[in-house]
Amino acid sequence: MPRPSSASPLLSLPGAVPAEAPDEGVAAHYGDLFREQRALADGTGFVDLSHRGVVTVTGAERLSWLHLLLTQHVSDLPPGQATEALILSAHGHIEHAVSLVDDGETTWMHTEPGNQEALIAYLESMKFFYRAEVADRTDEIAVVHLPAGSITEVPAKAVVRETAHGRDLFLPRADLESFAADHGPAIGVLALEALRVEAHRPRLGLETDHRTIPHELGWIGTAVHLQKGCYRGQETVARVHNLGKPPRRLVFLHLDGSEVHLPPHGTPVRLASDGEEGRQLGFITTSARHHELGPIALALVKRNVPVDAPLMAGSTAAAQEVVVEP
Repeated sequence: MPRPSSASPLLSLPGAVPAEAPDEGVAAHYGDLFREQRALADGTGFVDLSHRGVVTVTGAERLSWLHLLLTQHVSDLPPGQATEALILSAHGHIEHAVSLVDDGETTWMHTEPGNQEALIAYLESMKFFYRAEVADRTDEIAVVHLPAGSITEVPAKAVVRETAHGRDLFLPRADLESFAADHGPAIGVLALEALRVEAHRPRLGLETDHRTIPHELGWIGTAVHLQKGCYRGQETVARVHNLGKPPRRLVFLHLDGSEVHLPPHGTPVRLASDGEEGRQLGFITTSARHHELGPIALALVKRNVPVDAPLMAGSTAAAQEVVVEP
């Protein structure tokens, strides 16, 4: 089982409400969810992600070695260029997802809370004679997210992973409180999750289950490089891409705004015409309240569900938008 995250010191900030699984250890919000979302969308504030696992790989052969294990092309990854990658099972099912950057001497990765131990165990089992050293840095390094458009000055000690969605800082954990004091407002993970759902971005453990393959979530091209082989599960990736279609597809849902409660992860999705007793065609992966769109969700449904069919998430009416083409 994943190791529980220790509580962030920023939970002592005014208004902080602790997050629930899988984000225990940091704040869900600091008292005003929609204000925090608007601040993120405007490029201000920061999100405490210090509960996420941090793993580093050093050594002269680190990138060539990781290239053999990851779905992403990283053998020639330039210093400072951010990317994301997966580790698959032999059958092509997603086991790990990492967000990474290399600074020229060290490859820095962050992963889902508590998952770093299993990730490290796999990496160590595949090291053989390569000159690469893997380390769990979670206890000393905290991840902090700055939104796209932020003009916050990055501390000199931080390693930066910059993407179109913002910058992830690998910050010494001892500096987290001083960073918060200088660069607020602090924003909770619920605001970041709402913007993630809006952007149709999958997350390991929420949009995935034990049989998810990358094609179902739109991870082909962003986390999976189709022009490389030599990694576990590559045969499945190539076969589905070239010869078939994935059995399921990710969809974006606009939920009925009159409902008080959001359908939680795992809520069955059915055709609206079949009612609540109809055949289950998928499940809710993440739901959120968005400051402009209202209640929204991501769901994983069977590929043959008509793209224009009204759906039901439990008892909640839902209109779908295509994320992954059927």
